[in-house]
Amino acid sequence: MSASFGWASGCLTTLAHRLPYLSPDEERDLALRSAAGDERAAERLVETHLRVVVRIARSYGRFGLPVNELIQEGTLGLIQAVRKFNPDGGARLGTYAMWWIRAAIQDYVVRSWSLVRVGKTAAHKALFFALKRVAAERRTSSDKLDEAALTVLASRFDMPPAEVSGLAHRIARLDRSLDVPAHDADGDETESLLDQLPADQPSPEELVEQRSIGRVWHGLIDRALAMLPAREAAIIRHRHMSEVAPTFEAIGRELGISKDRVRQLEKRALARLRELLQPLAAAHGLPGN
Repeated sequence: MSASFGWASGCLTTLAHRLPYLSPDEERDLALRSAAGDERAAERLVETHLRVVVRIARSYGRFGLPVNELIQEGTLGLIQAVRKFNPDGGARLGTYAMWWIRAAIQDYVVRSWSLVRVGKTAAHKALFFALKRVAAERRTSSDKLDEAALTVLASRFDMPPAEVSGLAHRIARLDRSLDVPAHDADGDETESLLDQLPADQPSPEELVEQRSIGRVWHGLIDRALAMLPAREAAIIRHRHMSEVAPTFEAIGRELGISKDRVRQLEKRALARLRELLQPLAAAHGLPGN
């Protein structure tokens, strides 16, 4: 825990516990004023109930997220509770707000757990915390839970066992940065996971080989084109070796023939090229196309 983190969390916790509790009458008066648009009354209700946020946020510290962030999210839930609170509903604000605070913190925990979405529904969120709770009780990780435990949870949440098992494996650990160095069996630091991934780009040796093969193919195609009638070779060069391929009609105008005749000659030329290139490619150890 950094010094700045401990200081910020400590100051907020101290402030929350220094503010006095409200009497039922004070709370009702502030709630009515807040509902009428009195922002200062709403702020007073939030300030005097921050201790509830701090207490609930600390109970979620086991998920590995900074407590000050959990407190911030819980405070947003408290603000929502103040906006929705009905002082004549039969419950004190502290009791009513607990659900809103807990829901806000749980949403944040689930959102922060992984870049991959943990679940789509409230049931998935509830299953997330149930898996974590059962794993903690058994002092293991969720991906190590036995089939019996997963079956009980599947029945409880009315989900297929395979779906419960899949979520258990996905939430077993927080996401890990690929830039973090790995460690060998002796605990010594090694290259990061990112360094161990195969590169998408070809190696320098592969680039040289590709360029060499490209030059060979280029020479073979030139040789094969030279064996075609001049008009057919021209059609192939226009249609397949130009940056922008002209239309059959444009080539036809240039050669003084119809576009349908250009299409026929192209088809015949391509078939002849394949016949010519196959033995030439085989002679140079290249795969035939």
